[in-house]
Amino acid sequence: MMLSLTFPSVDLSQVGCLRRLRARPLWRSRSARSLGARCLVSTTQDDVRSGGVKPAVASSGSIQVSSLLEVVSGDIKRLNENLKALIGAENPVLVSAAEQIFGAGGKRLRPALVFLVSRATAQISGLKELTIQHQRLAEIIEMIHTASLIHDDVIDDSGIRRGKETVHQIYGTRVAVLAGDFMFAQSSWYLANLENIEVIKLISQVIKDFASGEIKQASSLFNCDATLEDYLLKSYYKTASLVAASSKSASIFSRVDTSIGERMYEFGKNLGLSFQVVDDILDFTQSTEQLGKPACSDLSKGILTAPVIFALEKEPTLREIIDSEFSEDGSFDTAIELIHQSGGLSRAHELAKQKAEIAIKNLECLPESEFRNSLEGIVKYNLERID
Repeated sequence: MMLSLTFPSVDLSQVGCLRRLRARPLWRSRSARSLGARCLVSTTQDDVRSGGVKPAVASSGSIQVSSLLEVVSGDIKRLNENLKALIGAENPVLVSAAEQIFGAGGKRLRPALVFLVSRATAQISGLKELTIQHQRLAEIIEMIHTASLIHDDVIDDSGIRRGKETVHQIYGTRVAVLAGDFMFAQSSWYLANLENIEVIKLISQVIKDFASGEIKQASSLFNCDATLEDYLLKSYYKTASLVAASSKSASIFSRVDTSIGERMYEFGKNLGLSFQVVDDILDFTQSTEQLGKPACSDLSKGILTAPVIFALEKEPTLREIIDSEFSEDGSFDTAIELIHQSGGLSRAHELAKQKAEIAIKNLECLPESEFRNSLEGIVKYNLERID
């Protein structure tokens, strides 16, 4: 059963992207935000109960991600220990650049999802423990994700990620590009060594999708004719493809029926889309300090996300402002106010809920377990970020 959520009222004076002096954007050809969710995992742990996870509840009643991931904490610990060894030590500069983002406060959510799906599906096939392929898959997914973040920050010219300086800010663009290439190459080598052609095809497609998403985004900046379908396709390429392919790959290594693998793919796809929509809502409702990056950065660069696309259906003036690329003083702040007033954020909230419901529906093929409960909890946690 889904959480009952209502969209909170927003004090516009507190939104981080308002009351900023706006200049005409200088990088119309640059593409946008980094993929994935910005949820932080605390270090506190909660009790794991037989047959299910008891979510940690803060004083506000919110779900704590740390409790949901406690059931795979040992897997994540091994992953953290192995990552440095996997990237090698041949080039200290590239290794140092990669470690900069590994240590930037990431929550390892993508490999954690791999472990949760792996263990949930392993119960179906009777596997007592995860295989080395399961473990290596999670490590490959984190390496690919890290490589994509390094390249995204170069494309976006972003100086901050998770409140820390980005790789290209510290080491320069050339080293950052090479570091991202290095991570992609290393992950591809380890992927080939899994010697499973179906998984190799799935994960290789993800890397292709990353590039397709960036190209699609860069070619549609300030395009007020972009549709919701365009947005969802781009979001699939940039965010959901990785979660979908890794979830299905985990089930393949558990040796379960292909029908379950397809359900895991749909779970990952819709969870990834829901996370992206929530991230795009938070870009308008949280401050720079809360986001760990500049607020409203997508809109300022001409990247039109779900809240904007919905708002454009109700506000003709918003189209005029975006078409002008915020050339007039105060027009950017006006655009933000129109997005809030039009109901664009609440409609995007409903879209995130729809995708979340589909994700949870696809988990019904799994037996009841603490791993399935954690997967469902992560879907619900994502929605709580905008509750």
